Amino acid sequence: MQFLSGALAVRVFLCFASAYFLSYAFRSINAVIAPALMDDVGLSAADLGLLSSAYFLTFAALQLPLGIWLDKYGPRRTETALLIFAAAGAALFAVSDSLSGLWLGRALIGIGVSACLMAPYKAYRQWFAPERQAQLASWMLVAGTSGALASTVPVNAALPSIGWRGVFWIMSGMILLCAAAIFFLLRKVEISYAIPQTPTASGAKAETPGYLQVFRHPYFRRVAVLGVINHGSFIALQTLWAGPWMNTVLGMDKDQTAQILFIFNFCLMLTYLCLAWWAPRKVSQDGSRGWPVIRAIIVGLIGTVLTQAAIVFITAPWAWMLWLPFAFFVTVTTLVQTSVSLSFPSALAGRANSAFNFLLFVGAFIMQWGVGLLIDLLQATGAAPADAMRGAFGICLLLQIATLIGFIANRSQPRQA
Repeated sequence: MQFLSGALAVRVFLCFASAYFLSYAFRSINAVIAPALMDDVGLSAADLGLLSSAYFLTFAALQLPLGIWLDKYGPRRTETALLIFAAAGAALFAVSDSLSGLWLGRALIGIGVSACLMAPYKAYRQWFAPERQAQLASWMLVAGTSGALASTVPVNAALPSIGWRGVFWIMSGMILLCAAAIFFLLRKVEISYAIPQTPTASGAKAETPGYLQVFRHPYFRRVAVLGVINHGSFIALQTLWAGPWMNTVLGMDKDQTAQILFIFNFCLMLTYLCLAWWAPRKVSQDGSRGWPVIRAIIVGLIGTVLTQAAIVFITAPWAWMLWLPFAFFVTVTTLVQTSVSLSFPSALAGRANSAFNFLLFVGAFIMQWGVGLLIDLLQATGAAPADAMRGAFGICLLLQIATLIGFIANRSQPRQA
């Protein structure tokens, strides 16, 4: 089978990466604009957690139907249609003055960007060679982390002049441009590299396997809880609670917080770049080329929980630097998603990726809102704000440790479909 290469491959990547850049900016921006939102609309910590998690709730709700749409209609048409909802949601967010209006706008954004990683993963699984999958996944996360970078210092610098409402109007227009690029520039690629349906003996098209086959897969079940708790926790911290942690626990002002979040996401981006080089050369499903993917995942997750433990217990002003090794280790979650994708045939890739992504964002919704609820609960019992936040983060960490132990104890192995 022929695979994409050269300028055409670059075009495909850039179209999808641009949309993912914006989706990650939408995901992360509340960590920077949280003080302004809380002041303008009068939000509590639980309100802020609920508002930010609206993105993850609708994002997760779309994942299972999304997998069917990707396998049936293809990544180009599916992502283009959904991005229209993101543009509408950003516009609604920009004009809203109440928690309910903001929540609905953010929920529409979650619907609209729900395909921004799964659509390219489906396209890459069909159009690029198997040995390029981990590299492409890492490059996509470089693009996403660049969006997170753009939502830190640049957004903070723009707030005095255009406010958070102006930022969302600009993002609404940019997401429409991405939708147009994907729809018009990738049409010929989709037609030329479409995988033909396998006919049955009677000449009818074979029926695509469903989600039951995905959820029954032993390796999928092994990584499922890991996705909900460990990866979900990382998303919740990166996209919201890292900012309040710098303010409340470490005593940073909003400008210092924006700078620290910029450095954190920059280190994350550099690590994804390194992973894009290292993984295709040194990691494989079965260990035939360098490390087995399971070993790489376990080492990365052990490093992740150890650095988070240090973050919870050390509150000196310099402790923001502990988030940098956290950024280094947590990138291993990329390998989990890639190993899931490669364990299923291409015709089932949309469902497999979306099913796992569904679990990630269910976890992100639970962890992001749950941390806010725990903070308010601990403060209601008399804890100081900083101690309440440390307690909530500590409970989150204990869940991750328990999940990691269960993952190590499970012996199911990934397969090369």
